[in-house]
Amino acid sequence: MQPGSSWPRRFESRHVAVTGAGTGIGRAIALRLAEEGAIQSFFARDARRIEAVASEIRARGGRAQAFACDVRQRASVDRAFDAAREAQGAFFALVANSGVGGANQPGAGDRFDDLVATNLVGTYSTIRAAERHLAPGPDPRHVVVIASILARIGVAGYTGYCASKAGLLGLVRALAVELAPQNVQVNAICPGWVETDMALEGLEGMARGMNVAVAEARRIAMTAVPLGRMSQPAEIAGVVAWLLSPDARGATGQGFDVNGGAYMS
Repeated sequence: MQPGSSWPRRFESRHVAVTGAGTGIGRAIALRLAEEGAIQSFFARDARRIEAVASEIRARGGRAQAFACDVRQRASVDRAFDAAREAQGAFFALVANSGVGGANQPGAGDRFDDLVATNLVGTYSTIRAAERHLAPGPDPRHVVVIASILARIGVAGYTGYCASKAGLLGLVRALAVELAPQNVQVNAICPGWVETDMALEGLEGMARGMNVAVAEARRIAMTAVPLGRMSQPAEIAGVVAWLLSPDARGATGQGFDVNGGAYMS
């Protein structure tokens, strides 16, 4: 896509769907796959954000289109994926990154239902929509789900987020077995702290709860990370690129932990 790019063109003319590509990890994934030659379709509720990323990629010579949909509504997802397949062809891969974060508390205003509807049910609907339009084999096709370290550990006040992200790992394992006969690899990535707006919101919540500055909350959070740093969105994008490449041919049904050592299985 960009003259002088150091990345190999491993996905030249391959159509990849990316949900939640407008910000943070999703945007980094979109830019990395564009550098490697992918044709991309982006999906999100906020059409403005994903169109901005698609325009940025097109300005650099890549191919990308934006399709608005709400992953909580299966009919909306189906229509968007039908339109993307019609516009750009069958899918080589889906990167299911759309999600919402934050805490939830019991009682009035409990967000549990929305967290699960978006992160878990929405991901399931997205995968099924993409599955109907996967490119024919025999070459491998791929599904990569962005889960979270909170799929592995519990955090007080985050019941909805933890449950929805843990559910994704069960979904990935079941679909890996179900789709293996069609030569579809299904994997998840479980990021820890990543330098994104969502992480900043989490640090701000920590800071309020501990009555400290955000910088102090960050320092405290990093004491639980052996490498002592947040991951960068581009690092998660690199793991996605690896999973879509022939180098990851033997990987399916796995949850890859990218968290600086904060959780070790």
